[in-house]
Amino acid sequence: MAADAHAAADFYGTARGAVTARLLRERLSTLWPDLSGESVLGIGYAAPYLRLWREQARRCVALTPAQMGATRWPAGAAGLSCTAEEDALPFPDLVFDRVLLIHGLEAAENARRLLREVWRVLKDDGTLLVVAPNRSGMWAYWESTPFGHGQPYSAGQVGRLLAGAMFRVERRDLALWMPPTRRRLILRAAPLCERFGRRVMPGLAGVTITEAVKDVYAAMPIEPVPRRRLVLADSA
Repeated sequence: MAADAHAAADFYGTARGAVTARLLRERLSTLWPDLSGESVLGIGYAAPYLRLWREQARRCVALTPAQMGATRWPAGAAGLSCTAEEDALPFPDLVFDRVLLIHGLEAAENARRLLREVWRVLKDDGTLLVVAPNRSGMWAYWESTPFGHGQPYSAGQVGRLLAGAMFRVERRDLALWMPPTRRRLILRAAPLCERFGRRVMPGLAGVTITEAVKDVYAAMPIEPVPRRRLVLADSA
C-alpha cells in the first residue's frame, strides 16, 4: 500500500515526525548545503524537507503523485504545490536544477516511468536525491510511519533502478538508526542513536540516500544506426 499524503502530514505533525524530519534534514543539508538561485522540485511528500532551501532557491515546488492525494504543507511552510500523475509531470523539459524524491519511489506505481520523467525535467547538469526506506532496516516495516508503506529498497536496488533510467550514482548516505517509536526518551536520544548506528551497524539504517546525476551520454547511440535499403519487388 502506498503512503498517503494526509497520513504523512499527520505523522510529521507529531513529536516523532518532527525528530525524524530533523534527522533527515541534517543529512540532506550535508549533501546539498547551498541551492541559491536554483529551481528545486520535491516529489512524493517533500514539504518538510524543501524548507531547507526555500529561502535560498529561486523556486521550490512540491509535487505529490495522484495516488497519494494532494500535498498539505506543514504550518509555517507554505509554498508551491501540485498533484499530477507520476508518469506525466506537468513541467517542460530541462527546467529543474535539483529533484528531491522522498516518500515517492516506494509509493510509485511504476518506478521506471517516474524516474524517466524526473530525467526529462532535470537540466543536463541537474542532480537527483533519492530517499527510500531501507529493506534491511526497521522503518520499512512500521506502518505507523510513511516509510512503512510501499516497496522498500536496498542501496543496490536503487542504484540499478537509477542506472536503468539513465542516471549515474555519485554519492550514497544512510540515516534513521533511531527506532521508529513514540517514546519520548528514545526521541530525546535520537542524535546519540544516529552516531552509534552509523559507526556500529550501518546496514540497519532506516533509509538509504542516493545522489545521482543525469547520464546524458547514455541516451546517445555509440555508433550510427545503419540504414536498411528498401527493395521493391516488380509485380509485373
